[in-house]
Amino acid sequence: MASSTGPELERLIQLLARLPGLGPRSARRAALHLIRKREALLAPLADAVRVVADRVVTCTACGNVDTSIPCAICQDPRRDPAVLIVVESVSDLWALERAAALNARYHVLGGVLSPLDGVGPDDLNLASLAERAADPAVAEVIIALNATVDGQTTAHFITDMLQHLPVKVTRLAHGVPVGGELDYLDEGTLVAAIRQRTTL
Repeated sequence: MASSTGPELERLIQLLARLPGLGPRSARRAALHLIRKREALLAPLADAVRVVADRVVTCTACGNVDTSIPCAICQDPRRDPAVLIVVESVSDLWALERAAALNARYHVLGGVLSPLDGVGPDDLNLASLAERAADPAVAEVIIALNATVDGQTTAHFITDMLQHLPVKVTRLAHGVPVGGELDYLDEGTLVAAIRQRTTL
């Protein structure tokens, strides 16, 4: 069957379809919307993508993405140097920043240990984590990894790796989400919530 669009549009659609949450149909709708709003959306988007491609780098200190090394978070003197939050990815860092619960520094691992996927300790940003945690200014390392099997395995690995350091290692609490109803939660979440209960 012949394509209804030229090769340039097909290329745009194929690239958009690779984005998370977009399939071929959504990519076609997005491409059409961009074309219809060429001046307001397509041209500025193309410029923004070009600038990002040219200027965005990975921070050598923490693993965040920014336009400078070190990144804005690492350069911020208002950040508490005593607390280091370990996350799997930059998207997790951004989520914690949106919550604005702590004004701390971060360390992006770049993944989690996953023997089935062939991801071992050497594939993650663990060596620099050990160096940063050994800094006398660091008093606490918060492990903020997903509550998956691989996330928990990685958390235990980090805990063992840092046990010789005079640093407190903590992790995010697991259990009942704010606004959650017990009847709708799975058994694993309920068990975690009971085990990590706190005093009122």
